[in-house]
Amino acid sequence: MSKLSNNQGRGYEYACLYELYDEIGKYRPVRIIANSSLEAAKRAYATLTATEKKTYRISAKAMIPALFECEPRIIENDGEFLDLYIQQDEEGEKGDVRDIIVARKALRWEIGLSIKHNHFAVKHSRLSPTIDFGEKWFGYACSNSYWREIEPVFNYLSKQKERGKKFNELPHKESDIYVPILNAFMNELKAQYKKHQDIPRKMVEYLLSKYDFYKVISVDKRKLTEMQAYNTHGTLNKSAGKTRPTILVPISTLPTRIVSIGFVPRRNNTVELIFDGGWSFSFRIHNAETYATPSLKFDIQLTGVPTSIVTINCIWR
Repeated sequence: MSKLSNNQGRGYEYACLYELYDEIGKYRPVRIIANSSLEAAKRAYATLTATEKKTYRISAKAMIPALFECEPRIIENDGEFLDLYIQQDEEGEKGDVRDIIVARKALRWEIGLSIKHNHFAVKHSRLSPTIDFGEKWFGYACSNSYWREIEPVFNYLSKQKERGKKFNELPHKESDIYVPILNAFMNELKAQYKKHQDIPRKMVEYLLSKYDFYKVISVDKRKLTEMQAYNTHGTLNKSAGKTRPTILVPISTLPTRIVSIGFVPRRNNTVELIFDGGWSFSFRIHNAETYATPSLKFDIQLTGVPTSIVTINCIWR
């Protein structure tokens, strides 16, 4: 991620946090918990122009009424403080994509928001000669066959790095790098799935989150904020006493089967993985660096979701 993109993303987190603070404060006591992530977001926000800051605050404000309708516990006044804080980045490595946490300690209740600025990618995971994606993604170590398949490709990239080659200078990138790596990736997924039938569920939990969450995406060109509710464990959309949510968020079932996996037609750098229940993902492999290096990055997109996933388009005012 570039420094500019990083600042925009963290700056938008900061805008969302403080708009939530202002709006929740109209209903009940609320406080922001200070930590290093808050300071990082504050520094990023400070790098934005005055116009960008205004845009981000408008975007953040747009989604809050819908969030309150989904989660009446946020504005229920029990006299106790509601806590807001930005999570540490390390939580994402543990399968928790929530950036902002909204919590009521006395109630032992919390929800989380995953904050995105102008992008819809769900993960940017890497493959390398030392990364065991099977262990990391679904808890089963990659086979010796997988390591043998990827070894020649990463050896080739290591040699090109030693020669100081730029990645765009390498000939036949698709046939020499992308195709064999993606074939090894698909072969490993198929082999692991034959042995472990819980892989579909575990993969979706890794790619999305082990925790339920609301994804908040600022789409600046369309002047709207998209809010998607991922309620796969049934922890969202709870009533506040006798007050029920006015926007209902169904529980979405996690997948149990891999329906198909293969290259996207006419795209040798992208594979599509389709599960049952309406879930599907695309995996585009690319070199994230200017110079050749023995590490490749996925741009993973969610291309299909169950009909039970609620999406709310919040128009800016």
